[in-house]
Amino acid sequence: MQRVYFDNAATTPIDEEVINAMLPVLRGQFGNPSSIHAEGRSVRAALEKARKTVAQCIGASTAEIFFTSGGTESNNMAIKCAVRDLGVRRIISSPTEHHCGLHAIEAVEKNNGVEVVWLLVDEQGHVDLQALEQALSKNDGVRTLVSLMHANNEIGTMTDIRRVSELCRQYGALFHTDTVQTVGHFPINVQDIPVNFLSGAAHKFHGPKGVGFIYINAESPIKPFIDGGAQERNMRGGTENVYGIVGLAKALEMATAEMDERTAHIRDIREYMKTRLQENFDDIQFLGDQEYSLYTVLNVSFPPSPKNELLLLSLDIAGVSASGGSACSSGTEKGSHVLSSIGADPERKSVRFSFSHFNTREEVDFVVEKLRSILPARQEAAVA
Repeated sequence: MQRVYFDNAATTPIDEEVINAMLPVLRGQFGNPSSIHAEGRSVRAALEKARKTVAQCIGASTAEIFFTSGGTESNNMAIKCAVRDLGVRRIISSPTEHHCGLHAIEAVEKNNGVEVVWLLVDEQGHVDLQALEQALSKNDGVRTLVSLMHANNEIGTMTDIRRVSELCRQYGALFHTDTVQTVGHFPINVQDIPVNFLSGAAHKFHGPKGVGFIYINAESPIKPFIDGGAQERNMRGGTENVYGIVGLAKALEMATAEMDERTAHIRDIREYMKTRLQENFDDIQFLGDQEYSLYTVLNVSFPPSPKNELLLLSLDIAGVSASGGSACSSGTEKGSHVLSSIGADPERKSVRFSFSHFNTREEVDFVVEKLRSILPARQEAAVA
């Protein structure tokens, strides 16, 4: 049975070249990178080469890159250590952040008494930057961290992190940005857009799961989030996931080198799917900003229908992998905090289709035909 994978915002298939880069470490370079003997030194060299590659891809110093288990750990590390080690007593963020960011902020609010300012978002998911400046302009001497994701993982709307960076520097605030969805897909340079902390995860750009990184600006020294040995220059205890780190670096290196070509291909797939959906279905809506957007994501809102509740399951049975939700709770479905925040109609069904450079127009046609077999469609548009 043919299957089409349109859930790349959740995770991407690992690239064969990445696997090939990892195999020598898996098969032969088994030494502990903290060991001083030949086997350890060999693995340490591979680890530091990977660190240099990641640093170069985002314009950082190698001393500012630390490897983690993924975006969740990186975001928790930035937020919780900024409170613990840098005197942060106020955090400004948005209600549409990824759950790992939201829950980390809620944890320090509850456990550390940190004041939290939640910025409103508009119907496209844009953060109110005027409200951000107003919040930052309070001259009360409270150390502040702004934590905002570069692009929303559900609807794709992007935040102008250049402007946020400028505001944070103007008012003396720290800035953490979750770039899990954008690193490897957009040019990111921390010299051009200064930030204090930046998070990334390999499996979002065709690398392995269970490995990520955090950029920590040299001027924002924090202590370890995970205590242990002296790994990661005393910043993260635990023997490094070297084969994963090597895979991360190879995947990011490829994504950076091939970014223009991949971007053009994925944008074409996304626009083609928008066109095909509009040709075949009435009252189709696309959520989020369609211009200043994460081009890998297309969040489609389908009109009310008895078929909506089982739409994702029906697609899965038909061979289509996608994700989605609604703006309210329904049965066992908790509902999307993002869709609720932007005021999406709870009677409609949202499906997030997300793409990679491995996807094709033929796969789009396949998905549209499967949708036609599930939902009410225009009869005259049956042939592409």
